[in-house]
Amino acid sequence: MFYCMGGYKNNLPTLITFATVLILYIISMTYIETLSYLYSCAPAFHQVGPSAYKPGLERSEALDGMVGHPHRGYLTVHVAGTNGKGSVSHMLAAALRKAKYRVGLYTSPHLVDFCERVRVNGKKMPKQYVVDFVDRHRIAIESLKPSFFEVTTNMAFEFFRHKKVDIAIVETGLGGRLDSTNIISPILSVITNVSMEHKQYLGNTLAQIAKEKAGIIKPHTPVVIGEAPDPEILEVFLHKALSINAPVFLATEEQRLLHFKHIENDQWEIHSPEFGHFQCDLEGAYQRKNLQTALTALHQLKSLRVKVPSKAVWDGLSRVSALTGLEGRWQTLQSRPFILCDTGHNPGAWELLTPQLQQKAASFIHLRMVIGIMGDKDVDAVLSLMPSEAVYYFTQASVNRALPAQLLAEKGQAYGLQGKCYDSVKEAVQAAMDESISDDMIYIGGSNFIVGEALPMFASKSAPRKPAQE
Repeated sequence: MFYCMGGYKNNLPTLITFATVLILYIISMTYIETLSYLYSCAPAFHQVGPSAYKPGLERSEALDGMVGHPHRGYLTVHVAGTNGKGSVSHMLAAALRKAKYRVGLYTSPHLVDFCERVRVNGKKMPKQYVVDFVDRHRIAIESLKPSFFEVTTNMAFEFFRHKKVDIAIVETGLGGRLDSTNIISPILSVITNVSMEHKQYLGNTLAQIAKEKAGIIKPHTPVVIGEAPDPEILEVFLHKALSINAPVFLATEEQRLLHFKHIENDQWEIHSPEFGHFQCDLEGAYQRKNLQTALTALHQLKSLRVKVPSKAVWDGLSRVSALTGLEGRWQTLQSRPFILCDTGHNPGAWELLTPQLQQKAASFIHLRMVIGIMGDKDVDAVLSLMPSEAVYYFTQASVNRALPAQLLAEKGQAYGLQGKCYDSVKEAVQAAMDESISDDMIYIGGSNFIVGEALPMFASKSAPRKPAQE
């Protein structure tokens, strides 16, 4: 040892580096400890809300520079929007994977496990990679003090480089203009739609929110707009695109989806003039708009010389869930009593969810609703759209942002929603099941976090999905 130390007497920086690495190796954390560390030193918006929100790209750009700008090593598609951006991102990833590309997919929030956020060809990022990433960059994390989402984004980009992806589908977190994902230079931008959300961060009007989402439009880069029925919203997008010479393609005018018909097992039969006839495995009538957006985006990718054969689109969109791991979108969890869940959590989503819920519930005796909502959402607007004929089981997710069940129930009464309160999602779901007969229907939702806490209860009951292969 003394001989070794003597060898380094004239190279103190090397000795310090060696000692630092050795110390970090010795105190290396477990996966759970690593997540706890990130939540404590880089608070997560999905858990604590406003205190974790750090607008601006300075920290993201600094982190990105420290790891050598990994996202420059592969193609990217950037997806923003109030509703549907997760479904569209997964659809694109599934089709591109079947087109023989190695595809990265970055989405948020996760439902059950953090590693769901980052996938390559459907496989979750390994837990050990999370541990190793934080070990490597702990000094930077503690000095820059980034948000949880900024760290996660940087981690995803570096993981995609490590896995040598050909193309990555990157979903924004909050908004777009100041979102930490907005450091990329995509070959295509996609904005699904705009409705009222996160008013305290994005603005109090649809036009203001649209302006934030339009921030992902890049110079000379095509952008697909899923829907913009409000002329004021469309004007925002067109003005931004025109000012930087970005070609705009409106999914509602492109006519890439001509036929959308419900068939057995809550699947959809599709006809596209470009991609032909096929079926989509994603349940929920709202997927029509998402499919229209995804097909328009796939057409634009083809025009950008990304090869996407029609067969890849058929195969990919018929098995989106299995190919990408997508869950929580009008997902059936059990047949008797019939139980389904959905992550819809804002007024725009519930305008579509309630009519479909009522149509589905017509085939059952009772409709029972296990509902929890985040306190920073437009709670009254969401509750006003929910079906009043249902029996409610008001609950709260185990995150600080969750609106207490008792307060949710009191607000619900103002809209004719009657039911009881439960301290946990598990208790609420179990109570709904205990009170149900085999011909009842139970809906679980109101928040990503409600769905995320309910899913493990049905892990052994849900239909098995073929695991993703690389």
